[in-house]
Amino acid sequence: MYPIEPKHLHELRRGRWAGVGPNVFFLGLTSLLTDISSEMVTSILPLYLVLALGLTPLQFGLVDGLSQAVAAFARLGSGLLADRWHNNRGVAAAGYGLSALSRLLLLAAGNAWGLLSTAIVLDRVGKGIRTSPRDALISLSSSPQSLGLAFGVHRALDTMGALLGPLLAFVILSLLADAYDLVFVTSFFFGLVGLATLLCFVRNVSSQTAADPARRPTLASAGRLFALKPFRALVIAGALLGLVTVADSFFFLMIQRKMSMAPAMFPLLYVATALAYLLLAIPAGRLSDRIGRGRVFLLGHALLVVACMTLLWSGDGAFGVLALALLGAYYACTDGVLMAAASSFLPAELRATGLAILATAIGVARMAASVMFGALWEVRSAEFALGVFAFGLVAAMLVAARPLTRLSPAA
Repeated sequence: MYPIEPKHLHELRRGRWAGVGPNVFFLGLTSLLTDISSEMVTSILPLYLVLALGLTPLQFGLVDGLSQAVAAFARLGSGLLADRWHNNRGVAAAGYGLSALSRLLLLAAGNAWGLLSTAIVLDRVGKGIRTSPRDALISLSSSPQSLGLAFGVHRALDTMGALLGPLLAFVILSLLADAYDLVFVTSFFFGLVGLATLLCFVRNVSSQTAADPARRPTLASAGRLFALKPFRALVIAGALLGLVTVADSFFFLMIQRKMSMAPAMFPLLYVATALAYLLLAIPAGRLSDRIGRGRVFLLGHALLVVACMTLLWSGDGAFGVLALALLGAYYACTDGVLMAAASSFLPAELRATGLAILATAIGVARMAASVMFGALWEVRSAEFALGVFAFGLVAAMLVAARPLTRLSPAA
């Protein structure tokens, strides 16, 4: 039985959000506030690092890849600890707190490359720590039949923050040119409010076997998750597709160059993608519950291929906007849908650990992808790199299609 309080259960069954527990909405609010904080910074970092600090595409790829790898391995450790301690909320709170503190380090870093890199890594570590226990809380607070919807609701609220954060950064930089310090300070306070929301309103949920010491998760029991054929298929397919996925930062840098956008306008690229994600997150989640989460996950990557081709052929702003919308649709069909697919067959006592393993495999693959894309851009051109990755995505989809489409609609 999924752990929703009885007083809420009858209302949920009668409404359109049947099977989605109150925790999901409060976690969504936490993510909304935290994403305002994080995306205020994320939306200006690519331009800041490339234009203000003069990083080459390869150097930027190394920074982006390193941050993704660090986040992935932090996620793996936090997932196992959350399951061992039966405290998903506490581990998630540590991650939210670390990300908020990284904003203060960004404020102190200025142009100091070492401190700036440390702040970026700390933010990614915080994100890595909080993600798996948070997603475990979402899945344990929802019915198995509504996991796609539950993750869609959360990701929609999360993406609302991803939309508002760049808008706020845009307003600040438009009114006060080069006011990066103000962006970092504002980001810090939004992060604190998000952490307070988690601690005040989200209740901890653990598996029904939490009280049994014999069922305490270990590295050996985590390794045995690979005996689950659907989980193994998801890890392999997700990593394969991640290896040829274009990081959105590169995507935005290419659009900014093609459209010759002023630096103050750069955060609006994130807004366009976030808006498409926001509008499609819940419909994509509902669709995955009906036709199969593996199929919707594949659909998302097909949309990413179309986004890459649109950007390659774009000659004006209209094509750039279409590419951004397609990128948002890709995220709507993949991010929460993948976690919902894995949650449907992972045991509750290893839920956070399993989700962390899956995310770590994809994160490491995307680290390699960022480095490869940056190298191809520097050696040849951005267009050449994008074309190679689009071709690679098509090939990876053909390989992953069979195991993903054979997952049951509930998985």
